[in-house]
Order: sequence, then structure tokens, then C-alpha cells
Amino acid sequence: MVQVVPSILSADLARLGEQVHEAQVAGADRIQVDVMDGHFVPNITFGPGVVEAVRRVAPGLPIEAHLMVERPERFIDAFAAAGADYILIQVESTHSLYRTVHAIAEAGCRAGLVLNPATPVETLRELVPYVCMVNVMTVEPGFGGQQFISTSPDKIKRVRELAPALEIEVDGGIDAETAPLVVAAGASLLVAGSSVYEHPGGVAAGIRALRDAAR
Repeated sequence: MVQVVPSILSADLARLGEQVHEAQVAGADRIQVDVMDGHFVPNITFGPGVVEAVRRVAPGLPIEAHLMVERPERFIDAFAAAGADYILIQVESTHSLYRTVHAIAEAGCRAGLVLNPATPVETLRELVPYVCMVNVMTVEPGFGGQQFISTSPDKIKRVRELAPALEIEVDGGIDAETAPLVVAAGASLLVAGSSVYEHPGGVAAGIRALRDAAR
């Protein structure tokens, strides 16, 4: 079954706790916290304190910390201590991928790898046995509300062929139009920011529209 993972990047930060709670009540499967350092991507967003706050508001909801930062190995322990269940790292962000993936597991979290649009699928091959999921970015990371890259479904298919047993997540421009395309290609988790938190019918309607489209 396809899962919906709202990203708080598009939430109303003045009402963050309320917005996380709305997503949980609406049946969100996980919450994603987008961590940006202003170096790896040109934006600065959240730190471990936000993960800790989300955990307090939604204690039973799995949290993904997507680290779009340089040298993510420096931050693993902090995000694990804050309550992240999954820690996702960009394959382009460190020269110590193997060590960092194992550090995530040693910290008690599940590890995921994230591919930017221009990063070849083959870069995953040696690490597939050590992670639980792959996130295929369907936009350039760093900002919400971008347009879905049309060649993304083909890349998702190639990831699925390389890693048939892993969860495949997609992130960027996911809405009722693009969800069926990525699901047909092999995606099992849909990260959605704008299409959930900016849906005219509200958060529950946004999640429902994605689920209906994914079917």
C-alpha cells in the first residue's frame, strides 16, 4: 500500500504543532522534516529541536529527518536523540557514505539514501544491502513548490530494478497528477508538501486526494 508522508516544509510554521496533528488525524503515515544547512542547498530550515517538537506533538507518528546538509555524519546522533525514526542522507553530501549509513543504524534509526535528479542510479548499488529505503528526488532539493521533473518515473523504475525489496520514496512536485505516474513506476512512499498543506480543502483533503490518485 502506498504511504503518504507530509513534509512540514510547506506547513504554516506559526501553527506547526497543529498542522502536524492535522496530518496525523488525517492518516499520514509519516512526517518528513526537511533539514537544510544553506551550503548543500541554498536554503536554511530545521534542526533537531524541530524533530523533538514534532515528536512531542505526534508521539506515535514515524518521523523522517531528510538531511540536505554537508557532512551529515556530524549530525546523526543529534537527530536520533531528538526522536527521528528514519534518517535520510544525500549520496552527494559525504565521502563516507558507508560509515554514515552504519552510524545511523548504530544510533537506533533506519537509514535511507537520497538521489538528486542528476545523480546516477548506479551510485546506490554497493549500499543497497545496508539501507531500508531510497528517496528519488523529483525536483532539485532546497525549496518547496517546484515543478515535477518529467523524466523521474523512468529513474524510479531503474531504482526499483536495482533494489526490488526496498521502499522507494519520491519527493518533489507530488500531487494528484504526478502520484499515479510515480506509483506505476514503483514508488511506495509519497512525500508531499504543497499538495497537502496548501490544498484548498485542508490537510485531510490533500492527503485523501493523493491516496485516491495513487490507487
